[in-house]
Amino acid sequence: MPENLWYLNQCELFQSLTDEQISKLEAQSRVRTFPKNSPIYLSDERANYVFLLAEGLMKISHITDEGKESILAFIQSGDLFGELAILENEQTDEYLYALEASTLVMIPKGEMTQLMVEHAEVAVGMTKIIGRRHQQIERRLKNLLFLSNREKLVHVLLDLAEQFGSFQNDQIHLRIKLSHQDLASLIGSTRETVTLTLGRLRLEGNVSIAGRQNIILTHPNILARSVHRNLQGQPHLRPTLLAG
Repeated sequence: MPENLWYLNQCELFQSLTDEQISKLEAQSRVRTFPKNSPIYLSDERANYVFLLAEGLMKISHITDEGKESILAFIQSGDLFGELAILENEQTDEYLYALEASTLVMIPKGEMTQLMVEHAEVAVGMTKIIGRRHQQIERRLKNLLFLSNREKLVHVLLDLAEQFGSFQNDQIHLRIKLSHQDLASLIGSTRETVTLTLGRLRLEGNVSIAGRQNIILTHPNILARSVHRNLQGQPHLRPTLLAG
């Protein structure tokens, strides 16, 4: 089976398609690979393709006018992103970075649009993805504007737990390694503030750090209740964090 075809078959959005339809989509798609710790320049392609991360781990970031990085999303294997290209032709000033060796399937916007016209399941699935993105972005903006640094950090840790967490003895271990600067870039704060806030969460007994950058939510339900939130089922459901 061609590699593209295998990747596309693994995407939940395409599971209602026939082998012939998948083959046609595969023939129109492109595949690019990127080494670990490499920037990815897709400025010309962002308006013309929808992307499926077949393997690896990436982050989507924005550089502010002050030259600071703001992390918008982490993308992992099986995640579809860039779906807003279907609705608009504007290029974005976001950039991608491969945190691990990554394989990206680039699906032409025209092919995706045609699939949505011909297959209700694909149209409904894409609508759900876009709606979920909108809700996540709206929640993130409200958090940045109205919440304390502690509340913002707790929400981000819970988002990461839903996307990258694994349960072990009622604790949630994050499978992604994050520096204090990474967390600061996620909540729009400083590394020093994140260090102090994490220190308080550790003193409370709600967070622990194993080794280097391995975060454990020791009492995830208590953390969730402290910000008036419910954990969305088990981790591994993988609602992508703010992918755009």
